[in-house]
Amino acid sequence: MGELTEPFQFEFFVRGMVAATLVGLLCGAVGVYVVLRSLAYIGHGLAHSIFGGAVVSFVSGISFYIGATLWGVFTVLLINAAARRRQIGGDAAIGIITTCAFALGVALISRHGQFTRDFDAALFGEILGITSGDLAVIGGVLVLAAAVIFAFWKQLLFTTFDSDVASTYGVPVPWVEALFSLVLAATVIASLQVLGATLIAAALVIPPVTARLLTDSFTRMFTLAALLGGASGLVGVYVSWFIDVSSGATVVLLQGALFAVALAWAVARSRWPGTGSGERLAAIEGATLD
Repeated sequence: MGELTEPFQFEFFVRGMVAATLVGLLCGAVGVYVVLRSLAYIGHGLAHSIFGGAVVSFVSGISFYIGATLWGVFTVLLINAAARRRQIGGDAAIGIITTCAFALGVALISRHGQFTRDFDAALFGEILGITSGDLAVIGGVLVLAAAVIFAFWKQLLFTTFDSDVASTYGVPVPWVEALFSLVLAATVIASLQVLGATLIAAALVIPPVTARLLTDSFTRMFTLAALLGGASGLVGVYVSWFIDVSSGATVVLLQGALFAVALAWAVARSRWPGTGSGERLAAIEGATLD
């Protein structure tokens, strides 16, 4: 019994576990919109782009969170502006801008070799290096994301499934899209220290996809994705202590295992008499806009 509770004696472990749980909740909730909007690529791209911003901030002597936030907002606005050009398109805009930003970070690291070790954490995460300040930032972003999601629940729902219908109901689609993009950028920034640029996309995608295999209701999918993300963060960090594996990698591998179980269950359910793949995800669920 003593061995099972041993890690809780260390403050850095408790902080890391709390951070992973909060980031899991955050990525799971925001990731629902990422998955349903088919934006998995932008989550991956933003993580790599903000890594470049983190390097620029460090080299310039600017606070990481201030620099990364400004960089993330600039990247999102630049992607949105470029994507409106018919000759470029969304996927190309994301690929060009985010990879160039990442390349800038790599170039600066190679130029300032003494910073390489510090940015291993930005690439792969360093959960057990989380500070109280980092926890405050993660908690603040979680509160911000929750406030935006619940304040604009119907607007986000409509624009996610049918932006044309949303426009006919008077929803300012461009503003809602921009607001969500900023929330996504803040989520990536808050998650960087925990998961690293290489694993954030997985945390944004796997829990929502797993939840979608288990339910056809948007509300249940949202709730389940957040719970799966938070639970995998909590359990993943705890398990990583005993198997001596990177905490971020353990969290994502646990999410992958849950996805595999959900996929197997969904396949088996589809073969049972009287069952099927389920109706199309309830997009609007009877919601109306005033």
